[in-house]
Amino acid sequence: MTYVVDTSAVLAALLNEPGGADVFELRYECELSVVNLAETYTKLVEQGVSVLAAEQTLARFQFRIRDFSSEHALKVAELRPLTRHLGLSFGDRACLALGFSSGSPILTADKDWSRLDLDLDIRQIR
Repeated sequence: MTYVVDTSAVLAALLNEPGGADVFELRYECELSVVNLAETYTKLVEQGVSVLAAEQTLARFQFRIRDFSSEHALKVAELRPLTRHLGLSFGDRACLALGFSSGSPILTADKDWSRLDLDLDIRQIR
């Protein structure tokens, strides 16, 4: 089985946070939108990690990186009014768009996602 992971799930795995071990164990079956890859790099750099170290750290996980397509862009826009009330970011919606296009379950540490009324298999890691 393949899983889509959002930035919060990736960071949980990288930072040994609760639920992160589950993501680490599934890492070879996980895919990540290139948008969420950029968001993860940014979060690590904001914490003082060098860009090179962030790249090397994430490379060890061997997530499959998926391109952000025009189909994803349209889905991100379509999701905005459906997710605005929860304050989902562009990166969050990019992850959801990848979940829609792949049909794979999505792993997240974001508890607000359980309140989404979408036809997706969203799984909380903690």
